[in-house]
Amino acid sequence: MNCYAWLSLLLTLGHLWPCLPSMQNHNTHKMNQPFATLQRVKRGWVWSQFFVLEEQILTEPLYVGQLKSDADKHDDTFKYILTGDGAGSIFTIDEYTGTIHVTQKLDREEKPFYTLRAQAINRNTQLPVEPESEFIIKVQDINDQEPKFLDGPYEATVPEMSPEGTSVIQVTATDGDDPAYGNSARLLYSILQGQPYFSVEPKTEFYYMNISEAAPVGSTIGKIMAEDSDIGENAAMNYVIEGEESLVFDIITNNETQEGIVLLKETVDFESKRRYSVRVKAINRQMDDHFMKEGPFEDTTIIKISVEDADEPPVFTSQNYMMEIAEGATNGSFVGVITARDPDNANSPIRYSIVHSTYLKRLFSINAHNGTIIITKLLDRETAAWHNITVTATEMRNPEQVSEVTVYVQVLDVNDHAPEFPEHYEIYVCENARSGQLIQTISAVDKDDSVEGHHFYFTLAQEATSNSNFTVRDNQDNTAGIFTAKNGFSRQEQFAFFMPVLIVDNGTPSLTSTNTLTVSVCDCDTEASAQSCRFGAFMSSMGLSIGALVAVLACILVILVFFLAMLVLRQRRKQSLFPDKPEEFRENIVRYDDEGGGEEDTEAFDISTLRTRTVMREHKSRRNITTEIQSLYRQSLQVGPDSAVFREFILEKLKEANADPTALPYDSLQTYAFEGTGSLAGSLSSLGSSISHVDENYDYLTDGGWTLN
Repeated sequence: MNCYAWLSLLLTLGHLWPCLPSMQNHNTHKMNQPFATLQRVKRGWVWSQFFVLEEQILTEPLYVGQLKSDADKHDDTFKYILTGDGAGSIFTIDEYTGTIHVTQKLDREEKPFYTLRAQAINRNTQLPVEPESEFIIKVQDINDQEPKFLDGPYEATVPEMSPEGTSVIQVTATDGDDPAYGNSARLLYSILQGQPYFSVEPKTEFYYMNISEAAPVGSTIGKIMAEDSDIGENAAMNYVIEGEESLVFDIITNNETQEGIVLLKETVDFESKRRYSVRVKAINRQMDDHFMKEGPFEDTTIIKISVEDADEPPVFTSQNYMMEIAEGATNGSFVGVITARDPDNANSPIRYSIVHSTYLKRLFSINAHNGTIIITKLLDRETAAWHNITVTATEMRNPEQVSEVTVYVQVLDVNDHAPEFPEHYEIYVCENARSGQLIQTISAVDKDDSVEGHHFYFTLAQEATSNSNFTVRDNQDNTAGIFTAKNGFSRQEQFAFFMPVLIVDNGTPSLTSTNTLTVSVCDCDTEASAQSCRFGAFMSSMGLSIGALVAVLACILVILVFFLAMLVLRQRRKQSLFPDKPEEFRENIVRYDDEGGGEEDTEAFDISTLRTRTVMREHKSRRNITTEIQSLYRQSLQVGPDSAVFREFILEKLKEANADPTALPYDSLQTYAFEGTGSLAGSLSSLGSSISHVDENYDYLTDGGWTLN
């Protein structure tokens, strides 16, 4: 037996050591040493998983392991039976001891494991003492398979002038050995010919991923997974992208699965770079200082990321465009040119257009084929100094691919506006003004835009140079002062003066304008204020004196008073009229303010709220009611406040109010006059004249000092 066979045998025995009670007497019917340490409580069967090394050349059966029941007393009453894959041919069992042997050479690539069933019965009664149970014999791998390329020979092409690192082709080899056991299935690649122009990744432990150039930032590209034999927190790891590729890609860890998720950090362009080789490192998150010397606890892999082409919209040569044109330029004047291209096909035709604004379409036009922009209407900087145009570029082969860009057009200023006064000046001069007195400071504005800043010059117009009343003095700061040129002014002679002032700007060419100032003369004394001066000048300009103004105001006041009096009288007249409907008539209790009586000296109190429509219909006529009131009134003069007549009258009115279903939901307080306990003269009211036909004797009044006429 060679060294390789001995090594395989030792590996097998190492795996089977926990199952071996003794290395002697394998073929005996009894075990000399019992399995005292393998006794179980919860189940009867005692065994471990069994292993057999593949490709062993056997001259005699090779021990695999032992099946044993903890109920076996080693008195030969137990019988062990083996069934399943290869039982009786490849695998045999000693029916007394339960030891298992393999009798043939095994091949892991042909069958990696065998599933068998064991049973223990009583040899005397043939009844089962243990239930039938299943177990596995696994065939362990040895490095007996060579790597093989699946396809070949391979052919590949590469464009000339390709940058270093360009992927040419991917080749893949396979190995029939077990990748989960040892390093038998791990492959290393190398190039035998073609250096130094080509190289190959030595390890197969890299990933291939794809990403579209149209994918947005944050898109998931793929996942990777590093293996760690530890469990729990000891298996936690972090992933890191090394090198400049970390600017384009990112990787995060899924803490539940410990996978590395590769993300897009920056958009990629198929036309600029089609392939990326990303180096990723996996590092243990938990480090134990006791094992640091055995490190490093990390591993590295390569991710090959290919950029996939996508149909992209046109791309402008600039993110935005700035253009200029002078105001007043003629129709059709050139403004500028914009350009876009199809990134997928440089020869793809593009169509341009102006969008979003009908107003801008009236001012500008663009050539649909070459992107030239012209004006179609005169531009005025003072109306709009900037115009923002949105232009679209559309692929003619695929109209769905559209891009937009903003074009900023600045209208350059031309000196086409003359300077002028910023406001209407009201200038006044007192009659007693002295020569050289400043009466007003003036300034100017210009709608044009001056690069160096505006500068204005002030002077009297040519036609006013002979005027000896006022002068203009330029202050050299865009202002000027108006000064008197003589002593004293007379309002009676001339109440206003007109001054034409010439203003010149510093434009190229310069523009001038003549603006007229009006200077009004007012009557002033040493205590007069500017406001009174201005008011007097205003009145003088209107041709009115103070007396005339007072007369006008008095007339206006009289008219207003008369108008208000008419309104009051009309309102009272409307209130005194009876309404059209009979049920809305009002009845009054009359109180007299003097003994003489008279209907003009009365005060009325409305008691209509005490009446109902039903009661009014059932009462007597108006004349009878009046007579009744008069009678009650006469009786009240002879009685006091507690008279039964007075109480009866009040109770009657209260009864009528309570019986009215349409009465207002509130109480009405009525006032009734009471003149005392009576008078010897009786009533002097004219109310009784209609019922009295006897002449009254008034002689008794003379006893009180009265004189009768």
